[in-house]
Amino acid sequence: MKILGVTSCPSGVAHTYMAAEALKKAALAKGHEVKVETQGSIGTENELTMDDVKSADVIVLTKDVSLANLERFEGKPTVKVAISDVVKKSNKIIEKIEEAFKNR
Repeated sequence: MKILGVTSCPSGVAHTYMAAEALKKAALAKGHEVKVETQGSIGTENELTMDDVKSADVIVLTKDVSLANLERFEGKPTVKVAISDVVKKSNKIIEKIEEAFKNR
């Protein structure tokens, strides 16, 4: 499965990057392809391309602050989660995504 993510936190610093790393680690541990864009205080990094989006199965978005360019995900399954949950519970998020895709 190909999982994309976009992370951002209110201060745009630590949690933005901690969440991105946690999501990547959890997805890779389960054998998934993953790419995470960060929208932090220094701007957007590791920006997702339209090719990334087209080939993605699911998009994980943090919901603590407004994210830029969400229209590019229109029509794609999305999961919105709190930044703290991505940092602390990425494994459970990936498991829930896997379970949802088993039933498709």
